[in-house]
Amino acid sequence: MIYCVEDDKSIQGMMVYSLKASGFDAKGLEDGKALWDALENEIPSLIMLDLNLPGEDGISILKKMRANERFQKIPVIIATARGTEYDKVIGLDDGADDYLCKPFGMMEMISRVKAVLRRCAPKEDKRTSFEIGRLSLDEKAHCAYLDGSPLKLTGREYELLRLLISNAGILFSREEIFRTIWGQEKSEESRTVDVHIGTLRTKLGPCSQYIQTVRGIGYRFLEV
Repeated sequence: MIYCVEDDKSIQGMMVYSLKASGFDAKGLEDGKALWDALENEIPSLIMLDLNLPGEDGISILKKMRANERFQKIPVIIATARGTEYDKVIGLDDGADDYLCKPFGMMEMISRVKAVLRRCAPKEDKRTSFEIGRLSLDEKAHCAYLDGSPLKLTGREYELLRLLISNAGILFSREEIFRTIWGQEKSEESRTVDVHIGTLRTKLGPCSQYIQTVRGIGYRFLEV
């Protein structure tokens, strides 16, 4: 999901339409209050943020996000009519991942979105083995083990376990997991990730509790 925080309805509509046409889920929001309300229900993959918003302005919103552990890692692209060098420096220094000056083309916006998502994707751990509690994973053998016995995992289940165990303690949204494991921006089946987490937990047996559900956001692997 990408949130487009823009009070100009015509611009907001174009942004949302262009993102959806490019395969992203997108939602338009008119101000800071609408954004904070939306964040309580779903953590997006990225936020497009105008600065000149009614009520709380974009810079204030950005600063609060970067100071909040739950929201601080959400990529943010500022999209605004404030185009001076000073405005850009302030926005980037306050934590924006990119800066778009109005008027901008929709093709450029999509390109910037894809570039930021690539930069902010989970980093690949180059180790070939992992061990947490009673679980271990051997990349060379492409196999996971419980108490030394191999687990019968499908390819997707193995990749899902590898992503989580190699990034233990890090919270992943469902969109981040789907984009990383399935290589797509969105799923037509909204419960794809949840279903695979469920089958993986079943196979992990007594170690199923290692995978923690964070309501409304996604999953993380506990460091035990």
